[in-house]
Amino acid sequence: MSPRPILPGALRLGVNIDHVATVRNARGGAHPDPIRAALMAVEAGADGITAHLREDRRHIRDADMETLARVLTVPLNFEMAATDEMVALAIRLRPHAACLVPEKREERTTEGGLDIVGGHDHLAPRIAALGAAGLRVSLFVEPDEAVMAAAHRLGAPVVELHTGTYCEAVAAGDAARIASELARIARAATYGAGLGLEIHAGHGLALDSVGPVAALPEIAELNIGHALIGEAIFVGLAQAVRDMRAAMDAARAGAGA
Repeated sequence: MSPRPILPGALRLGVNIDHVATVRNARGGAHPDPIRAALMAVEAGADGITAHLREDRRHIRDADMETLARVLTVPLNFEMAATDEMVALAIRLRPHAACLVPEKREERTTEGGLDIVGGHDHLAPRIAALGAAGLRVSLFVEPDEAVMAAAHRLGAPVVELHTGTYCEAVAAGDAARIASELARIARAATYGAGLGLEIHAGHGLALDSVGPVAALPEIAELNIGHALIGEAIFVGLAQAVRDMRAAMDAARAGAGA
């Protein structure tokens, strides 16, 4: 499925529902249901849904991905490790997009971007297989110009810039580091877009950090999960999505003023 049409300069919001499944799995059973969360997020204004099927199935499970692929009316972004198992599953389910991410069993969440320079020979055939099956391939990478060039050489049409280091700087209130990391994201976005890559961004973004990233005109999509699910505890998921959507739109409109 193609993304919803957007106005020139507008910005898509992909909502990551992984941590709804984290809460469900903490106790077992079926509640809270990540599928219900996905449908609620779409109703509230999400342009797409992201879900990461990890090797250890710690949150999203195979049945969740199968149901999402069947019922969603917006694009499904299947986050996955670059393994033969996941490539085969993505080709069978045919989500709109496959985002290749680094994955280690001991990490709490995805830490940093893919090593696409050192991992070229491992990634190239898997990117080719996914692309041949009609999936839009995205690479979750560090915001670096050399990495943008490597992604272009691999033939992936999309990169998602890792914003975690920038968000850590925002949380620490480190103004110099915030400026440095934001400049790094901006340089990578500009360079990557110049190569013809579609630029996405995500990881750690929240209401207090999303604005400057959303304002970057080269970025077409933000994928946000943990902050939305956390805020949903207090205001409800639909309101959390609407608030994020409003913050993104205000930042983008302000940048174009």
